[in-house]
Amino acid sequence: QVQLVESGGGLVQAGGSLRLSCAASGRTFGTYTTGWFRQPLGKNREFVAAIKWSGVHTYYAHSMKGRFTISKDVAKNITYLQIDSLKPEDTAVYLCAADVHNGLGPFIVYDYWGQGTQVNVSS
Repeated sequence: QVQLVESGGGLVQAGGSLRLSCAASGRTFGTYTTGWFRQPLGKNREFVAAIKWSGVHTYYAHSMKGRFTISKDVAKNITYLQIDSLKPEDTAVYLCAADVHNGLGPFIVYDYWGQGTQVNVSS
């Protein structure tokens, strides 16, 4: 199985930036895609971006293009989500997830999920 732990969330003023981290571990030698999602309080989970095992190929939700950047330190198996120009509407729990089939696109089924890290953006 794959274990995922998010970190890097917190309280930030609007206009600031955060870099979230998703650390992956587990006794697996397979390749997998890492996706980032967010879930505002009382709302549905929303896809943000994903990156394939290689760290080269990425996919973004249309609404997330521009201020969000996904990247990966392949050697350390850490996937990052950089959020710039934060807005109050970005307030949410941000979660990372793993697709063991190493797919890419908007309809991928993710197999493993982290617990999430809270991002609060004040105006």
